[in-house]
Amino acid sequence: MSPVPVTEHGCGVAGAVLTGGASRRMGADKAFVEVGGTSLVRRVAAALAAGGCRPVFAVGGDLVRLRAAGLEAVRDGWPGEGPLGGIVTAVRHAGVPTVVVATDLVDLDAPTVGALARHAGRVDLDAVVARTDRLEPLCALWWPSAVEALAAHLAAGERAVHAALPGLRLEVEQVRPGALTNANTPHDLGRSTR
Repeated sequence: MSPVPVTEHGCGVAGAVLTGGASRRMGADKAFVEVGGTSLVRRVAAALAAGGCRPVFAVGGDLVRLRAAGLEAVRDGWPGEGPLGGIVTAVRHAGVPTVVVATDLVDLDAPTVGALARHAGRVDLDAVVARTDRLEPLCALWWPSAVEALAAHLAAGERAVHAALPGLRLEVEQVRPGALTNANTPHDLGRSTR
């Protein structure tokens, strides 16, 4: 793993792309669907890197194919159990505050990532969650301090990320409208604005 850069607050921030979803509605592995000639996973990973995250890695999915695409790839500790396990896996792997995003955030950009990453030096939070018209916990900065609580939700059979938010030291970061557009179907890919 490459060294984690240090923010102006003296804290590193990593970036993780969740790539373990089933992609049933897409009809193909979302991570490798192309928009503008670039796979979604490469597009989202590039936004994380441009927003200041190092290292950037993928969690779950087809590890061989992800590595062949030039990405560091980490096995999901809870494969098939939803994104909550991917978040725990990502933050445990990085060991530092980590911006964790879904691979289908087709319009994710560096300013959105940077708006989350700039909080990495804070010690009073467990998570900063992006928001447009609603919270999007699959675009959030997570601290290692959140891992125990998130893992407890997994152990209790809870898979929904939003259900794990109450009780965490949480802040919301308002981001530009459209920044969190996700692509669940081939039709959704046409909504991309960048």
